[in-house]
Amino acid sequence: MTHSIWLALGLVLIAEGIGPLIAPGGWRKMVEQLSRQPDNDLRRIGGCLVVAGAVITYMVL
Repeated sequence: MTHSIWLALGLVLIAEGIGPLIAPGGWRKMVEQLSRQPDNDLRRIGGCLVVAGAVITYMVL
């Protein structure tokens, strides 16, 4: 169980690091645009990401 959690965390860090590694300027612009979004829009985006992650996890398991 602990091994799986560390594996998942490692994969998330890899996925999150690809953007700034490959295109730092575009990544910075995206973060600036996200910071200007209203809280409700950010919650909606976060909810969609959580649902997508749960669906992918369900399909893999």
